[in-house]
Amino acid sequence: MTKLTVRAECPMHLEDFPMDAHACPLKFGSYAYTRAEVVYVWTRGAAQSVVVAEDGSRLNQYDLMGQSVDSGVVQSSTGEYVVMTTHFHLKRKIGYFVIQTYLPCIMTVILSQVSFWLNRESVPARTVFGVTTVLTMTTLSISARNSLPKVAYATAMDWFIAVCYAFVFSALIEFATVNYFTKRGYAWDGKSVVPEKQKKKKESMLKKNNTTAYPAATATTFAPNIARDPGLATIAKSAPPPPTEPKEEPKPKPPEAKKTFNSVSKIDRIARIAFPLLFGTFNLVYWATYLNKKPKLSASPTPPPTFNP
Repeated sequence: MTKLTVRAECPMHLEDFPMDAHACPLKFGSYAYTRAEVVYVWTRGAAQSVVVAEDGSRLNQYDLMGQSVDSGVVQSSTGEYVVMTTHFHLKRKIGYFVIQTYLPCIMTVILSQVSFWLNRESVPARTVFGVTTVLTMTTLSISARNSLPKVAYATAMDWFIAVCYAFVFSALIEFATVNYFTKRGYAWDGKSVVPEKQKKKKESMLKKNNTTAYPAATATTFAPNIARDPGLATIAKSAPPPPTEPKEEPKPKPPEAKKTFNSVSKIDRIARIAFPLLFGTFNLVYWATYLNKKPKLSASPTPPPTFNP
């Protein structure tokens, strides 16, 4: 019995990464002897020809779901050769990627939606929420992509990160929209008409100002050649002073309409419901699609060769 240690590569299609499954082929045969000279067959049948020990099949990122065997013929310019093929069916473990990528992305999206519950006048706080979450999603996207081979198509994880990034960026755009209307949000409350009580008070003040008051003023005069004697009677001569024009008091300014702070925007109210609902629907569809997707573990077997007696 000969023991061989083989390091083989497995071609993979990563469209469903990290919920993907693969059938890794292991082919062996003799390219020195043609089919006319050497023929390989499975002596124990297809079910028992390949045995994998449970202790020796533990992988960090994959679960060994099973194996299958088949045989075929390879044609070349030198002849036909019998090739035996064993397919090892592997399914990737998703736990590592849930902890490292999926949960941080979900928490980042939820954190970005917390800003909808802040007052729209809290510009610094909402700006910090928006910018921080966008930068966090960018970092998560780069780190997740670095652990993958350079493929030209998008994987399932790429789609998830892209949608999460869209939610985070939309939250920042929503804040910019709300802030744009907040500058005009010190809106007048619409009460430009002076209340009736203040109007009556103003009219009464104007009536008082229009009335003319004549204060009584007395003036006593004496003849120049008559000595002033306290015993003599004096004739008091009083005359009213010339009328004075009433001074107009400054008119009271009408009370300004009250300014109201629109702390809760209609856009925020809609976003509080729409964003979580859309994100929850996306997660439901995403996980239901990929987790219930049946992996193609069985490879198409090659029909066994036929031999002429």
